[in-house]
Amino acid sequence: MDTKDAEFQKKLLAMFKIEAQEHLNVISSGLLEIDKADVEKQAEIVETVFREAHSLKGAARSVNLADIVALCQSMEDVFAALKRGQITLSAPKSELLQQTVDFCFRLVDGGAGASPERSMMRKLIRQLDGSIVTAEKQTYPAVLCEKPEMPENPESELVSSQAESTITPSAEPPAQPFSVSPDPIVAETVRVSTAKLDAVLLQAEEMIAIKLATGQRAAELRDLKKGFELWRKERRRDVASEIFRESHSDSSFISSFESRLTALVRAAEYDHRGSSVMVDKLLDDMKKTLMLPFSSLLDIFPRFVRDLARSAGKKAEVTTEGGEIEIDRRVLEEMKDPLIHLVRNCVDHGIEPPDERERKSKKSSGNIQIKASSKDGRIEIAISDDGAGINVAKMKSSAIRHALITQEAADKLSEEETLLLIFRSGVTTSPIITDISGRGLGLAIVREKVEKLNGTVTVETEEGSGTIFKMVVPLTLATFRGTLVQVSEQIFVLPSVNVERVARAKKEAIQTVENKETLVIDGRPVSLVKLGDVLELKSTGRRQQTDDISVQVVVIGSAERRMAFLVDEVLSEQEVLVKPLGRQLSRVRNIAAATVLGTGKVALVLNVSDLLKSAVKIAPSLTEGIADGPDNSRSVLVVEDSITARTLLKNILESAGYDVQTAVDGVDGITTLKSRDFDLVVSDVEMPRMNGFDLTAKIRSDKRFSELPVVLVTALDSREDKERGIDVGANAYIVKSNFDQSNLLEVIGRLI
Repeated sequence: MDTKDAEFQKKLLAMFKIEAQEHLNVISSGLLEIDKADVEKQAEIVETVFREAHSLKGAARSVNLADIVALCQSMEDVFAALKRGQITLSAPKSELLQQTVDFCFRLVDGGAGASPERSMMRKLIRQLDGSIVTAEKQTYPAVLCEKPEMPENPESELVSSQAESTITPSAEPPAQPFSVSPDPIVAETVRVSTAKLDAVLLQAEEMIAIKLATGQRAAELRDLKKGFELWRKERRRDVASEIFRESHSDSSFISSFESRLTALVRAAEYDHRGSSVMVDKLLDDMKKTLMLPFSSLLDIFPRFVRDLARSAGKKAEVTTEGGEIEIDRRVLEEMKDPLIHLVRNCVDHGIEPPDERERKSKKSSGNIQIKASSKDGRIEIAISDDGAGINVAKMKSSAIRHALITQEAADKLSEEETLLLIFRSGVTTSPIITDISGRGLGLAIVREKVEKLNGTVTVETEEGSGTIFKMVVPLTLATFRGTLVQVSEQIFVLPSVNVERVARAKKEAIQTVENKETLVIDGRPVSLVKLGDVLELKSTGRRQQTDDISVQVVVIGSAERRMAFLVDEVLSEQEVLVKPLGRQLSRVRNIAAATVLGTGKVALVLNVSDLLKSAVKIAPSLTEGIADGPDNSRSVLVVEDSITARTLLKNILESAGYDVQTAVDGVDGITTLKSRDFDLVVSDVEMPRMNGFDLTAKIRSDKRFSELPVVLVTALDSREDKERGIDVGANAYIVKSNFDQSNLLEVIGRLI
């Protein structure tokens, strides 16, 4: 195969991978839904998964993936038997089909080829065939034929025409010949790469600048006409008072000029209206080409929750609403990680184990709901669970323990302000750090991603009943409504969605509370700062607003935070085309992007989240007292019986700047602990004389070491072992199969 063919095959396989994952997600979701559906709905689901399996088989055959073709054929036979009513979908059959789907996912991701994998594949095919072979022999003996044995050579991926002919199509009894009529909808569609569509959309978005420019020119001409009319009236008064006489030629020229100016104003306004309509329609149509239903992101979650709950020894299911809402593909891509983090949080921290739920008179299986709704060009995504809720006291203690906030500041926080701590990096209520949770990073990542989209994220909770996270983000990325303000001769743009109100406040309404300037808004005091001070701009002396009777104020809110900013002037509100700052300026404090105004001037778009954080430094609120992270220059005891593992851990920790001492087992570890002070213990579990679990329990039973962090690094990865680690009081549980030195250092850094 030459280079060109190889490159094409690579692209083809990449396209197949995306398509295959879509088909498998639909099949997996259908299998999870079928038990809860009525008879009519069950028939519809079976028809859907049957078609999806058939389509996946055809796609796999086109790229010569014989293993997937064979698995799909067997699944298709089972679904066909279900359609004919030969078999019913019992729990074992459903689980077998889910295992087959999971195995297909592994093959799609590149897990095929190894001998154990092929053995597993043949086993799945035998079990699938065995689930229907008896019924087929009884009902359709003439149609039944044996499937060929799969080739033993793991490199073989081609399906020969002879082998293909021996695979029985899973159609209905051959009473009627099957023909396909051309689908008029499919005939009118075409595949276009999203990269090309993105490029065309970007060009369409650039037309907004033309729309704004024509509007600006029309406004300038209107102002010019008004100025001319004022000059003409003044001149007529002068002529009437005979200061000077206007010649006939002057009068004729002025009348002609005014007439032409009036016509020019009308033409400019007409052009602006016409171009605005065309640009808006073009942009709207282009956006629709890149809009995808929210359901395209939701398909992965039934299987994701099922697997995650199973690994945690829990039961949970997902229900969704609003899947039909269409969102910009770029927004969907950015929202995938936050959704995964929040759903994982619901399973890990929210949903209780089945026995605990039954003690609370709840259903043994928890429910997670993902609900979407749209309004005013934005989408609200609510992720809720019916679990244990958030223990606010524990969360506050976690923030204090990790030195993220002082005790004094914590005492001043209301419950709503305390809940916001959950989005700070390092805050977690998990009793132990594991490979998938407990680091306090997930929700910090959620907030960062959402705020990057110029959105907001909030949380509501009721202990014992559940938690709701709400994310509000724009439906599209490139444009938004912005409020233009002027500060020190410079123009800035604030996203209108974050602007609660624009007001002119009287000077005497500004009060000083605890050395902070505040305004009372809706009965609540709100901190007041000068926007120029927050942005560190030098005053030009253009306005001395503090000497005026009133001042112009913009009240900004994000999540539960509110603050009032003093500005020189509020100019207008308009549609804004976002211009990224580029790689060189990818992260500038307080600045999110830039835009070009109709005047041709460049204005900076302010980052509301950064702005509020910067403003707190100038006018500290109840969130003051947040401390810096701890120092990593600490002493660590490593307890490990393997000399190789012991040496490796010692080297990793010493390279990171820690003072490290080692012990060969639990007994040696206890003895070493009594000889000097340590800031943390890293221990293996399986060791002679005293294992890691017993060592941890021994440490916790001694008052001198009761608060000493313990990290267990072990090959034991079962749920029972992790739970035992929690029971004995370990702070973190890291599985060696997933070991990564940066992961270990991150965990240690968080604990000390």
